[in-house]
Amino acid sequence: MDVMRALLMVAVMCLAPLSGCFGEDSPPEEISESDLKVSPSIIPGGEWSVITLKADAAMSVFVPYFVQDPGSMRAQNGTVFDLKDGESVSLNVLFPPRNSDVIFLIGDHGRENWPIRAPDVSWAAWAGGQTEGSAAIMATDNEDAGGEWKWIVPANQSGGDVVIKSLETIRDQRSDLTEADGVGASGGWVNGRDVYEWVDFIADDTPCATCGPDGAVGYLDRWIGNANPSYEHAITYFEGVMQGYGLDRVEVHRFQWNTAWAVNICGYKDGSVYPDEWLIFGAHFDIAPPVAYTPGAEIGVPGYGTRHGAYDNAAGSSMVLSTAKVLAEFDARRTMVFCLWSSEEEGLWGSRSFANDLPDGITVSNYLNLDMAGVNYPGDYALSVYLGPDGTGDVIDQPGMYYLAEWIGADALDLGYEIERGREAWAADGESPLWGDIYEDTVAIYESPTARSDHDSFQNIGVATLGWNGLVDGYPCYHRECDTMETMIEYMGTDDSTGINNLVHSWDIVTWWAVYAFLHMDQTPVPNEL
Repeated sequence: MDVMRALLMVAVMCLAPLSGCFGEDSPPEEISESDLKVSPSIIPGGEWSVITLKADAAMSVFVPYFVQDPGSMRAQNGTVFDLKDGESVSLNVLFPPRNSDVIFLIGDHGRENWPIRAPDVSWAAWAGGQTEGSAAIMATDNEDAGGEWKWIVPANQSGGDVVIKSLETIRDQRSDLTEADGVGASGGWVNGRDVYEWVDFIADDTPCATCGPDGAVGYLDRWIGNANPSYEHAITYFEGVMQGYGLDRVEVHRFQWNTAWAVNICGYKDGSVYPDEWLIFGAHFDIAPPVAYTPGAEIGVPGYGTRHGAYDNAAGSSMVLSTAKVLAEFDARRTMVFCLWSSEEEGLWGSRSFANDLPDGITVSNYLNLDMAGVNYPGDYALSVYLGPDGTGDVIDQPGMYYLAEWIGADALDLGYEIERGREAWAADGESPLWGDIYEDTVAIYESPTARSDHDSFQNIGVATLGWNGLVDGYPCYHRECDTMETMIEYMGTDDSTGINNLVHSWDIVTWWAVYAFLHMDQTPVPNEL
């Protein structure tokens, strides 16, 4: 029953087309978009903001964005309000971070059924009639303990046409930055500029005799080894960072693996409804050790291993830290776990040890992975949004996860065109070229037939996973000394933008995608459908 219920909830985002954009019937009579007043006049995007809806006529209003229920204080994916003439309601809502065009759907008072967009188009495109077909939802009782506002669930009828109220949001920006510095992705609940500064700090090789055993300002030389003081120095530092976020607890897990310790740093925010269901977001913090000479790097010092590990994987670690910081103060149904894995480069030792040694009674509802994300769109390389486990190469085995990824990407991130290009690229050549070749304006969502990172540890225990990466095998500094911030900036430079600006926006896209997925999966986990 739990699996069926979860599939039904996921289907809110991915039902097959049932009707035209606005249903089968005529629009609601005697209601116009001007009858719904929205304040304030300047509405922020990409952050939780309180707005007020006031009805100048009796109506129902469908809010198709994340809202915070005032009873449970938890995020839920949309709601419907029934407002009489003169009534108003205030709500804390998260409007998209990278799409300024937002809409509300308006119908007759007491309406239950509503049309919704297809998962691969934005609300604005759907409302503008640029796409055919939509699915349908209905408003139902809140299923949270203490919850007050209606939930939305799949329906077989759209309820007819709707009136559209269109608005624009404005995302906050830092005043100390320019476009070349990524100012367009510098504000909001999370943002790419914060991730950029995290990576820049972790990989900072400015000499510092008093900073630590690696002799640098940052945290270099993070390869596994019982006798490696830089490895232990990084563990202590990241543990302290997570403790500073105010999570319920932070634990350093040590597992004996062969002759070495595998060490994971995990922060926990206990769920208030299903504490024994863990929703895990992870990235490995270790880097490839310098063990053998391997010529062929186009730049830098050739050899297997690196001191910095900026792309692989300070980038993923920084996004985990950025996400943990904002969600630490957010009430969730399921226990949120934010992990920095060690020993990924040795064969996923850290994540395998963790996944295979869960406490009694604990299950993992979903796992999200970040490894080598950043050298990708909007640079001249593809962003891969990979999911699994994959059972066959000719059909989608995880439709719930696939359409959730599309649902987030097409609207909140405004990537409908890039996702279509990615779909075509995947159909033509599969995964391998996406990891190595030049692809402009390409974001590919697909079931990955390979599992070369920590998500494999969770797929092996039956968990559906979602992850992000950019250029991999085609990156000349993969597992090499030249894996630095400077190399990433160089590779992300394009004819129309600086490498820093593109890098900031790439991390903005991926971090927001992960945060949105986290919120969706907290309300409705995505089951493994194999």
